[in-house]
Amino acid sequence: MAVLYASVFAYSGPDTLHLVGRDWGVQPAFAPGNEVDVGLLQYKHLDANAARTSSGKTTRKEAPYFRRGMASRVVYDDEFGDTVRKSNQVTDPQPMNHAYASFVKSLIGAIYLHAGRAAAKTFIQQHILSRHLDISKLFQFSQPVRDLARLCAREDFEAPVARILSETGRLSRSPVFVVGIYSGRDKLGEAPGASLDEARIRASVAGLKAWYLYSPGQKTLPSDMEVASGGKEGEKKWEPVHVDMGEIVA
Repeated sequence: MAVLYASVFAYSGPDTLHLVGRDWGVQPAFAPGNEVDVGLLQYKHLDANAARTSSGKTTRKEAPYFRRGMASRVVYDDEFGDTVRKSNQVTDPQPMNHAYASFVKSLIGAIYLHAGRAAAKTFIQQHILSRHLDISKLFQFSQPVRDLARLCAREDFEAPVARILSETGRLSRSPVFVVGIYSGRDKLGEAPGASLDEARIRASVAGLKAWYLYSPGQKTLPSDMEVASGGKEGEKKWEPVHVDMGEIVA
């Protein structure tokens, strides 16, 4: 779930939407004055030494070890796994990236309202989801060898075994070893390293990523089954995709 939250934040978080708005040419405008029209989206900067009011508290301060487990974040927190603020009590000044993100979300909402669901989906696909995100770099394994062994045991595979595929310069200053991780006759992962242990760990990480980073070829989205804008039912038939049991609990 941590990787899912990170990927969602990378695609639609305030920092990403801030850059999207800047790419569109959205610029901030100061509060109404002699050079700014009243109808524009406006704001004013808060001075660094300005005193903030003590009234209008938002949420309590984050207490350590209090309701911050992954299951709690799934049930109680927002789409990014962050604590949800109490409604209608946010009085602190908003950062610039949140203001830009609010503009992008409002524009998508306006497209959905005036042009329909299909136009909104196309707009999101072209401007948000079309950006490349290397999800493989979001994974972090503290004990990849142990996690791969637990994964094989859970799936009733043979225990993983590390085998040297090739090597060069064993007695030199910079040797290179290529190690593969096998489960029976199936190779799970392969990676080079400056030592046998490093290559074995990297190969285990490659095997774990190969398992978790699968992508179904033909997938049907739930929104494809909804009623079209013309009143006709969706043409696609619902076909559920494979859902993995989840991450390894070691």
